[in-house]
Parts: sequence; structure tokens; C-alpha cells
Amino acid sequence: MENVEIERKYLVKSDIYRSLAVAKHEVKQGYLCADGIRTVRVRLWDDQGVLTIKGRGNGVSRFEWEKGISAADAEALFALCQPGSVEKTRYVVPIAGTPLKVEVDVFHGDNEGLVLAEIELPSEDYVFEVPEWLDKEVTGDPRYYNSYISAHPFNTWTS
Repeated sequence: MENVEIERKYLVKSDIYRSLAVAKHEVKQGYLCADGIRTVRVRLWDDQGVLTIKGRGNGVSRFEWEKGISAADAEALFALCQPGSVEKTRYVVPIAGTPLKVEVDVFHGDNEGLVLAEIELPSEDYVFEVPEWLDKEVTGDPRYYNSYISAHPFNTWTS
């Protein structure tokens, strides 16, 4: 089905991803809506804006629609966002021998210390070998959704 994002999320236990990365991006994002049924996100990805709408999912899959917008439009939309934002550096790491890539997000600001990895999959039942530098899987744990992190910064978590 088109417009479906299928991904698994993991905590990261080693910084080896830095030397394996083929790309690195600076990301800032805020949420126009994050009500549990849908999220509407504005993102500045390096110097390009992106507007994204995501639906409620089953933990692994959910509706996702994205449209590129100008950086100026993204900056203007940040003024309308809910309180809290997410700033991170994203490293893109290919998984050898597969078409897959791991996107490692190193969070900044109030989320400093949080490092998450996402792997987008072609299907929910796609089998792959998890890289050894990844740790516990947190797929479906809403605490690790960026919309949650924006409103509940990592440095305020007690466990």
C-alpha cells in the first residue's frame, strides 16, 4: 500500500555508526498536531523543509504522507507548532548485503544523550540481521516517538 511507513526502532549501544555512515544531516522538527490519532510535523532537513502527516499505527506500520516545502515556509510554520521541538543529527548507515539502511538520530538540547536508530522495511515480515551495534528494540513504545520526545524531553525521564 502506498503512503505506509514500516519501520523498526532500536536504542544504540555503540558509536561505530559514525564511521559507517554514508550521509549526515542536521534536522529540526516541530509538531503542528500530535493528538494520538495523527501527527502533523514540520521539519527542516539541512536546508530543505518537509511537511509530514502520520496516522495512528500498529507499532510497526502507519500511514505517512510527506511533501517538500521551502526552508522559509518551514521556518514560518515553526511559529505555529506546539511547545517543544526536536533537534538532532541523523546518520545514514547502509546494512551490507541488503537494500536497507539504518538512520541513527543523535538528539541535542533537552534530549541530549538519547540515540535512536530506525530501519525502514519493505514489509512487516521482512527478515534482516540486526547490526550488532544496535541494542534493545523499542518499536511501538510511544516514549520513543519524536512527537512524544518533543513534549517530554529525554532529560526529564526518570527511567
